[in-house]
Amino acid sequence: MTSLQILVGTTSGNTEYLADHAAELIKQQLQIEVELHYEPDLSELDQSQPWLVFIASHGAGDYADSMLDFYDQIQQITELKSFPYAIVAIGESCYDTYCAAGRDLDKRLAQLGAHRLCQGLEIDMLEDDPEQAVEQWLPNWIEALRSYTQK
Repeated sequence: MTSLQILVGTTSGNTEYLADHAAELIKQQLQIEVELHYEPDLSELDQSQPWLVFIASHGAGDYADSMLDFYDQIQQITELKSFPYAIVAIGESCYDTYCAAGRDLDKRLAQLGAHRLCQGLEIDMLEDDPEQAVEQWLPNWIEALRSYTQK
């Protein structure tokens, strides 16, 4: 593993800020290159390296604006390489579509052959401190990533 692909699906910018924060923590702890994709394009993503996806749900569980093209792209393909990924889904629990975009993307990536590295993180913007939630979740993700890459 030489780099990490961080995909960011945001509408208001909160998810982008959170992804940037996580990227800095990961760089410090793993000493690897982190590539941030604020408007992910499947053709530009490295499927030989792990993906960490930060995605907000909005409206009726829709994908965030910056990830709409990516959503269309992954609906049109039938297979991906088997690379490790994890999802950080952001939403508000007052909606019945809480974190629906993250859950949908997790399911789709697994269907396409990607390898779910660990249980994803769901952040409730009404209840959680987003930075603290990511900081508490990252050590487990890092351990899962290390175990996966040592296989």
